[in-house]
Order: sequence, then C-alpha cells, then structure tokens
Amino acid sequence: MAGQKFQYDESGATFFYFLLSFLALLLIPGTYYWWPRKQKEDPKALASECYCPGCRKKKLILQSTKPWELMKRTLTKVIIIAGWVLLAFLAYKVSQFDYESASFDPYDILNVPIGTSEKVIKKAYRRLSLIYHPDKETGDEKKFMKLTKAYQALTDDESRKNWEKYGNPDGPGAMSFGIALPSWIVEKENSVWVLGLYALVFMIALPTTVGMWWYKSIRYSGDKVLLETSRMYYYFLHKSNSIPLKRVIMILSASLEFEKKYNSEIVERSSDEHEMPQLIKQLYNFGEKAQKEPPLSYNYSIKARALIHAHLSRLVLKADTLDLDRMYIVKKCPYLIQEMVGVVSQLILLAYAQRVPRLLNIETIENCMKLCPMIVQALWEYKSPFMQLPYITEDHIKHFDNKKKRVRSIQHLAQLKNEERRATLKFLSDSQYEDLVKVLGRMPYIDFKVRCEVIDDEATTVYTAGAIVTVTVQLKRRDMKVLFGDDSFADKHHIELEKNAAKETDKSEKPLSNGNVIENNEDFENKETKDDDKEKKVTKGIWQQKRQSGKGKKSGNVKKPKATLSASAKKKIKKKEKLEKAKLGDPEIKETEDDKPEEKEQLKDSNASSNDDSDSDNESSSDASGDESEKSDAEETVDDKKKVSSNNDDDDDDDWDKFQSGANKKDRVLEGRTKQSHLVHSPYFPEEKHEYWWVYLSDRKSRTLLTVPYHVTELVDEEEIQLKFTAPRWPGVYVFAVCLRSDSYFGFDQMHDIKLDVKEAPEPLTEHPQWDISDEEDDTKEEDKQSDISEFTTDEDVED
Repeated sequence: MAGQKFQYDESGATFFYFLLSFLALLLIPGTYYWWPRKQKEDPKALASECYCPGCRKKKLILQSTKPWELMKRTLTKVIIIAGWVLLAFLAYKVSQFDYESASFDPYDILNVPIGTSEKVIKKAYRRLSLIYHPDKETGDEKKFMKLTKAYQALTDDESRKNWEKYGNPDGPGAMSFGIALPSWIVEKENSVWVLGLYALVFMIALPTTVGMWWYKSIRYSGDKVLLETSRMYYYFLHKSNSIPLKRVIMILSASLEFEKKYNSEIVERSSDEHEMPQLIKQLYNFGEKAQKEPPLSYNYSIKARALIHAHLSRLVLKADTLDLDRMYIVKKCPYLIQEMVGVVSQLILLAYAQRVPRLLNIETIENCMKLCPMIVQALWEYKSPFMQLPYITEDHIKHFDNKKKRVRSIQHLAQLKNEERRATLKFLSDSQYEDLVKVLGRMPYIDFKVRCEVIDDEATTVYTAGAIVTVTVQLKRRDMKVLFGDDSFADKHHIELEKNAAKETDKSEKPLSNGNVIENNEDFENKETKDDDKEKKVTKGIWQQKRQSGKGKKSGNVKKPKATLSASAKKKIKKKEKLEKAKLGDPEIKETEDDKPEEKEQLKDSNASSNDDSDSDNESSSDASGDESEKSDAEETVDDKKKVSSNNDDDDDDDWDKFQSGANKKDRVLEGRTKQSHLVHSPYFPEEKHEYWWVYLSDRKSRTLLTVPYHVTELVDEEEIQLKFTAPRWPGVYVFAVCLRSDSYFGFDQMHDIKLDVKEAPEPLTEHPQWDISDEEDDTKEEDKQSDISEFTTDEDVED
C-alpha cells in the first residue's frame, strides 16, 4: 500500500508560486482601496466657506499640524508600485521554470505508437540515443535519461506491467505533498537560527506588543479619557450640591491628560517660568492662590487653567510656545466635558438610589454643558452671542442695541430683511458682510417638538403614579438661511397655536340640540380677549389651553352638560315646539317641503280644536313618528357597528405603525451611531468641530435632573430621541421641562414644558374568580393524596 511523502521545495518553484498568489491577493484589493486619490472639492462648500482672518488662520493651522499627510500619500504610492513590480518579477520567474511532466508515457517519449513490437522499440531507441547522447554535439543529458527510462519500461516485462497498472515503471509510489518552503529551513545546520527567530517573533515580540497595547487601553475609557481623570471628577463633583462655573473650569484644568506623567505628548518648557506669571497677571479674577487643594494647586493644573482663561478672553499668546499648548489643551476639552457630564448624571442616579449622600442640582450639569460652547467659541458666558459671528467684536455690540431697530438675537438678525440687516451692520465692508451672511446662513435652526405617552398601555395618555412615561423628542434641523427676510416666522407659529385653540374652544362650546347655548356671546367675547391677552404674555401649548377650557366648565360657566340625543328624540322635540307655536297662532310658522301629511293634519286639528289638551297632541305626534324612530334607531345601530369596526381597523393600523417604528429604531441602534453632522464656525477652536446636542428632562421647580442627558451626535436633517422616566408616586399636576442644549453655539438652547396630570395608580388584584378553589376540589385532592390505588393498569386488573 502506498504511503505519504512530504517534500520541501528544492528548486524554489513552489515557493515562488506561493509568493505570487499571496502578493496578488494583497495588491489587487489594496490598490483599489488604498491608492491615494485627490478629493473632489464640493462647489457648495467652497461657496459657503468663510474667509475671515480667524478661519484663514485655522486653515493654515490644520495644514501645518499635518505635515506628514503629503509624505504618507507619497509613501503609499511607492509601496503599491513596488508591490506590482515585485509581482511582475515573480510572474516572469515562474514562467522560466521547466517542470517535468507528472504523467510518464514511454511510447510518447520514444515517438512510437502504442502496442509496437520490441524490435521497433529498440530501433527507435538507437536512433534517438545517437541524437541525445551526452557525448554527441546535439546531446541532452535530461532527455537521454528519459529515453533510457522509457526503453527499460517497455523492454522489461515487470516494468511494463507496473507502468500499465500503476502508471509508474517502479511500481506504486508514495503520495507526494510539496511544501512551499525551501529545504534549508529544516537542515540541521540552520535549526538554531530558525528556532531563535521563532522564539523572537512569537515568544517575545508578539506578547510584548499585545501587553503594551493592553496596558495602554485599560487606562482609558471608551471616550478616550483616562480612568484616573474620571475618578478625580467623581471625587470633586460629589463634594457639593451645586458646582459653579468657575469651579467647573478648575476641575477641568486638573485633568490628568494635561500632566506629563500621564501623557507623553505634553511638553514642559523652560520658558514657562517667566511666560506664565506674565500671562496670569493679564487674567481677570483668576485666583491663583485661592485654591490650595491638590491637584488643583499643581503647576500643570494652574498652567492649563490659565491657558483656558486666556482662550476664553481671546488673548494673543506667543505662537511657538504658549499658543501651541493652548491649542492642545483646548482640543481635548470637549471629550473631557462630555465625560464630566456623564459623571454628574451618574452621581445623580446614585443619589436617587441613596448610594451617595448628596443630590446634585440641575445647575451643576448645566454649568458643565455651558462650558463646552464657551470653549468652542472662545467666549465667556456673559459675552454677547453676536460675537460668534465673524468680524463682530465687543465694540460692535452697541450697533445691535439701536433705538430704531433693536436686534434681540441671532435668529432675529436672520429674520431681518436684507436692507435692514445691512443697515444694522453698516460698519462692515461688502466682503465682510458677505462672509457674515454665509456663516449666519449655515447656523442651525431647530424645530423642537415633544410628545408624551405611556407605551404598551391601553390608555397611552393617562399617566398613573409610578408608570414609565416615554417622552419622544423630534428634532428637525434646517439652516438659518430659511429665515432670511421672514420676520413673521415666529408669528406664524403663534397664529397656528391660536387657530388650534379656537378650534378646541369651538368644539367645546357648540349649542345643544334643544336650543340651549352653553355661553352667551358677550361672555365668549370677553373670554376670547382674556385668552388673547394671556397668549400675548406667555405662549402656551395646546394641551395647556385644553386644560383651561376644562377648568372653566367645572367652575360653572357651563349651564347644562353636553348630551347625546338620538334622531328620534330630536324630531319629537321639534314637533312639540311647532305644535306649541301653532296653538299660540304664530304667523311665522310655514309649511316646509320636509313636513309630512301627518304633521299637517295635526297642525290643522290643533287650530280647529283649541280645547284639546296638549298632552293628547303630543301622544298623537309620538304615535305617528313611532315607526320612523324605530327605523332611525336601527339605522343608527348599523352605523355605530360600522364606526366601531372602522375604529378597530384604525387602531390596528396605529399599532402596526408603532411596531414598525420601534423595529426601525432597533435597526438603527444596531447600525451604530456616527459623529458626523454639520461643521461649526469656530475660528478659535484648533480642530474641525461638528454640531452636537444634549437632550434631557428636568424639574425646574425642584432643580433636579430626571433623565440621563442624551448626546445627539448625528443630527443632519431629522432625529427622534426617546427619554424614559418614572412618573411621580403621588397624584397631582406636575410640570417638567425638556431641554435642548448645544455644545457648539450660544443662544440656541431651547426648553419645552410638559404638563402631566398624574392619576392614582389602580390597586393590584387580590381576588379573581379563577383563583378561587371550591371545597369539593380540595376534598377530591385530599382523597387523591390519601388513596394508594394506582391510576395505571396493573397485572391483577388484566387477570380479572
């Protein structure tokens, strides 16, 4: 039986095949994905690009901070081209190899047909040996060896039988496997070097690399923040219920990312000894010696805090020393502030669970959020939001507070007509004004809508104590340029609220079928004027106006409750009124086309016989309309059934839509969250910044946070967020605020109040008919337990 045989590559041909295949497998997709391509510049982005001095300086800084970008592109091209050159060389090398055919055919080698006699075979061998013998001029040693082997295979009987049976004159051979490695690797002389290389790669280099990566990764959280920094935040933030903004800046500057011991990228310069004291003297209300608590009093913390103060004051620093440190510290701040917000929210949750002694108020987390746009725009909180626009300095703020036309906000500036805006910004040149309008048009305008419901409940709008309330926040972002010249945009929204409120009041104040009106016209007009005055003072939601109308009904403005009357009852009432007027001789009563003959006869009889009682007339009219009322009642029941079926279909459609929306949200969660939205105009921030937002729910009355802030990082056009919280445990009316805060701009924060009328939670079921077990069932169970008779058939039962 044939065995197996493993052979290393002696000639190197198999190894070249392996290299050729492996290199082609890398080069073909690698060239497609990694070949540097020139990015096409978007004409819209170029048209909206700002050319203010700050943006031009930032563009140069971004280009200078990446000098290796051109070198990286060049190196990538060189590596890919070298790979293709090596691939072509290997292909040429492989094509030059002369391989011996795997199949051995002696008849083909001797150029004789199959079945030829031995005499013809010898003659052919002699003729070819004279040509290919090594001693001859035309000799070829390899071919002569093949001729000899073929001659022996055909002239020897045993060799001929082996070839015919096994395809090999030597008989059955071992199965051969070729290994695409040169044979010198397994030679005894080179074994020490091979083992040494194996130990160096797999026992030293690989574990060292994995260990360094692991040691470095365990020091950081998922947001690239040192765990030691997070611990420091927990320590300082839980020491007080309220942390002012100045204290937040101190804690931020003490982050260990700014210390050389924890971050090798930090540069400690000898020039700091004389440059830092000069910088601190220029800062107002810095308080260098006021804080003696470590690490707030360490040198690295004082330096970082001074550079943050200088950044917020827009001071000009030395370009090659302090300004480089400022840019490095400032670009780290958004990640650290987001970590600080997460720490504060975790401390609040721990306080609710009574794991920490202090409950932080809402001002603490809002001060942390407020610091982020301050860093991005390089502005203190008390500065004007107009300074976010290019070319606007503190000296120009007086132009926005003009007596003729006072501009209240950036949105108001966008809503002005072009002539009015140009007159307000008359201190700018035409090119500067064009840049300002570009930046103003790219700023965000957010449509902020809120909806509350109790999901997976029959009554989704009924809030009971302890129920899980879901607040769905819909954000729709548009550029501010949609407001250009539209000074009535906010008024349109106000008018829509008034129209909706008027519709609700009309529905609640319709006259009853018996002619009694809920309110007279004077009261209604007075109420309208009062409501208009209230809406001018405070614009409230529609749900609040519904509540007000409901309170008015309870207070006694409604004379009679709203009743639902059938068609037969309405006809009876109308006929009674007509009969009464006919008895009084009212001339205004005229016969209509809808009057039936029975009704006319009743009217004539009533005029002729005035002595008859009105009760008899009513009885006759009711008898005459009896059949009609029965028909109308039957028709109404059919209509009601149709309405109920249609309502059920609508409910099913709504449930299906909710299910589909929930499934789509789960798919989006599985896809992951991106961090690409819209670029922010931030000339003082050293990196490109995208618009991010925080959405959270708070109780402004008790100054507490109710939900963990949701960080919105992918608001391109529309985004829907769900905030869940537990309703209060005590019944009553509660007002909460859904807050939207920007981490990039001032003056773009919004707040939406929601009003929850919390009802008392229903008592849990203690008794149910299915839970009752009768005494007979108990007796039967006891008998079953006491009886030793088996319920299965035994051998004795079969014999009986």
